[in-house]
Amino acid sequence: MEEERGSFLPNNKDELLPLDGRTELKNFRSYLRWVYVDHSNVCKAGFSWSVFFTLAFVVPILSHLLLDCPTCDQDHSRPYHIPVQISLSVFATLSFISISSWDRKYGLSKFLFLDKLGDESLKIQRGYSEQMQGTMKLILRWGLPCFIAEFAYKIWWYVSGVSQIPHYGNIYVSSIILCTFELCSWLYRTSIFFLVCVLFRLICYLQILRLDDFARVFHRETEVGSILLEHLRLRRNLRIISHRFRVFILSSLLLVTASQLIFLLMVTQSHADVDIMKSGELAVKPLHSIYESRGKQINHLVSITLVSGLFLLLRGATKITHKAHSVTGLAAKWHICATINSFDNIEGETPTTAQAISAQAIAANISWGSSDDEVGDEEDELDNTKLLPIFTQTISFHKRQALVTYLENNRAGITVFGFMLDRSWLHSIFGIQLALCLWLLNKTIGV
Repeated sequence: MEEERGSFLPNNKDELLPLDGRTELKNFRSYLRWVYVDHSNVCKAGFSWSVFFTLAFVVPILSHLLLDCPTCDQDHSRPYHIPVQISLSVFATLSFISISSWDRKYGLSKFLFLDKLGDESLKIQRGYSEQMQGTMKLILRWGLPCFIAEFAYKIWWYVSGVSQIPHYGNIYVSSIILCTFELCSWLYRTSIFFLVCVLFRLICYLQILRLDDFARVFHRETEVGSILLEHLRLRRNLRIISHRFRVFILSSLLLVTASQLIFLLMVTQSHADVDIMKSGELAVKPLHSIYESRGKQINHLVSITLVSGLFLLLRGATKITHKAHSVTGLAAKWHICATINSFDNIEGETPTTAQAISAQAIAANISWGSSDDEVGDEEDELDNTKLLPIFTQTISFHKRQALVTYLENNRAGITVFGFMLDRSWLHSIFGIQLALCLWLLNKTIGV
C-alpha cells in the first residue's frame, strides 16, 4: 500500500516504457527528491514537509528578524523584503501542496500519461522522449539566470555591508551561513514553482503530439466511428488535465496579478524612496547593473520569476487549445473536399481522383499566395492550406456531416472551471490587467 502511495517513485510499469523514457523518468524522480517531494513512506513524507516548512517559512522569517537593520544605510535597508518573501512562500506553498496531492493520487507515469504511451505511434513516443530530455534544460534555462543574478546580489549585499549588517559570533562565518540559507530558500521556492509549470507544459506537449497524429486520420481511409472514438479519447485526456491543473492555474494567475500590483503600488507611492536605479523595470538587469540597483533589485528578480512561470502555464494551455480547435476546421475541409469530389465524379468531369487532388492542391497554394516564410512554425497537420485526399467510396455524406457537426459543438481544450483557455481569453486577461494597472497608476501618481 505504501508503494502505491509513493507514486512518484519507481514502479514496475516503468519497464514498459522506452529506454529513453525510463531514463528521463529517473531524472524527474531525482529532481523531485532534490526538492524533497517524496511520500513513499511516513518518515520520508514527514521529512519532505519539514524541509518545505523550514525553507519556505522558517528561513525567510529568521532572515528578516536576524538581518533587520534600522540603522543601516538605504542600500541595505531592504524595504521590499517582506512582500517579496511572502510572494515566494505563497507560490512555493501552492506548488508543494499541488505536487503532494498529485503524488498521493497518481504515479509519475500515470500523471504524465506515460502509462499508455506504448500504445501510441513511434513518432509520438520519440517526440515525447525528446521533449522530456529538454524539460530539465528548460528549467535551467529559465531559472539559472535568475539564480545567478540573485547570487550576485546577495554576495554584493553581504560584502558591501559587512560593517553594518548584524552578525552573530564571527562576522564572516555568520554572513556565510545566513547567505547560504537565504540562497537555498530562494532556490527551493522558485524551483518547486518552475517544476509544476514545466510539468504542465510537458503534459500539454504530449497531447499536441497526439492531436498532430490524430490529424492524419483525414489523410487515409478511416471509418467515422474510429475518428469519433479517437476524438473522445483526446477530449477525455484534456478534461483530466484541466481538472488536475485548474486550481493551480487560476491561483497562479490571481497571485501573480496581485503581487505585481502590490509591487507597483509600493514603488509609485508619493512617499516611496525610489528612483530608476533602485526600482526600474520589472526585469532582471545585466550583472553589472546589480551592484548599482542596490536593495530593490530583489523585487525585479521575484517579478521575472513569477511572470515566467505564469507565461509557461498560459502558453501551454492556449497552444493545445488552439490545436484542438483546429481539428474542427480540418474536419470541415475534409468534408467539403469529399463532397466536391463526389459531385465531380458523378458528372464525369474528373479523370482520376489523384489528378483532381493534385490540380486542386496547386490551385489552392497559388490562390492563397502563402510561402514558408509567411506561415512560419505555425504550419502543421492541423493548420495548412493543402487539400486532402478523398475516400468517398467508404464514407457517406451524412456520416461526414454528423462528424463535423459533433466537432463544432464539442470543442476540446484546456478549461478552468468551464472557461476555455484560448487566445480570446488571453486578450481578456490582458485587458483586465491593463485596466487595473492604469487605475492603480491613476490613484498613486495621477494622470
